[in-house]
Amino acid sequence: MIELEGVPELIDPVMICAFEGWNDAGDAASSAVAHLDREFKGEVFAALDAEDYYDFQVNRPTIWLDGGVRKITWPTTRLSVVRTGGSGSRDLVLVRGIEPSMRWRSFCNEILGFAHELGVELVVILGSLLGDTPHTRPVPISAVTSDPDLARTMDLDESRYEGPTGIVGILQEACAHAGVPAASLWAAVPHYVSQPPNPKATLALLNRLEDLIDLRIPQGDLPEDSRAWQRGVDQLAAEDSEVAEYVQSLEQARDTADLPEASGEAIAREFERYLRRRDGQAPPSPGGLAAEPGVPDASHLRDTTSGRTRPAKPKPQPPEPDGDEAPPEGDS
Repeated sequence: MIELEGVPELIDPVMICAFEGWNDAGDAASSAVAHLDREFKGEVFAALDAEDYYDFQVNRPTIWLDGGVRKITWPTTRLSVVRTGGSGSRDLVLVRGIEPSMRWRSFCNEILGFAHELGVELVVILGSLLGDTPHTRPVPISAVTSDPDLARTMDLDESRYEGPTGIVGILQEACAHAGVPAASLWAAVPHYVSQPPNPKATLALLNRLEDLIDLRIPQGDLPEDSRAWQRGVDQLAAEDSEVAEYVQSLEQARDTADLPEASGEAIAREFERYLRRRDGQAPPSPGGLAAEPGVPDASHLRDTTSGRTRPAKPKPQPPEPDGDEAPPEGDS
């Protein structure tokens, strides 16, 4: 039995999870949870035992100095709680870590133990995957669940994915077997600009999460960082006509596919978000443009043999997920 001391009783808590690694293209998902933790001033109350779940030759610990004293930070998964405040608000339990190397079933059971003790009413797992999507268009977000009732009541897609999976898929299924309502939100990251950070994908995940759990989320610097990121990729693409043509072909394919989706429902969702922010009098983001962290470098587009930039060739991947799983993308 997990006993939590010093954690106050929470109001309609939602657990939000993200894991670095296979399911976190561009670090979009883990950055979204980090943003929530920072904006709502989360307080860490638990950390899973690193030796139970991690191979330290894959995810190595780091040594750092604290006032001349050497300390070690072990790779792990931490849980924090945030009070969102305000009338009618709900609290969040944030789970942020690295995809475990082993004992996934025990890992999920431990997470679910915390959810049970804290009275969590919904688990939302964030992920991001590589896709054939242009950086110039809105980030596609897939919202899926394994629970038919939840799919119906929350307007989610019911997962039909079959194939290789990561900890996001395993945790969602563990929730379903335990009777805990759970959904996954997936952002599609352009495969030709996959290196982190990707603030545009992070912002898109947070906007969809805001709609899903009906909670106003402060955006902070993300809107400015997103615009700076897109300008940076625009400049890189403009350096090479082949890249520009490739992006244009993705734009045409995306626009053709999205034409039937330009519905009143999508427009209404954007208008509702606008009204929430206007009524909440959200503070403006700090002025100025994002510095280097928001702008990708050109290394991912550079042909080392010719010195020219070009679109990266997609790597062979397992069958494209339907929004439930992400293709592997190496170490994060």
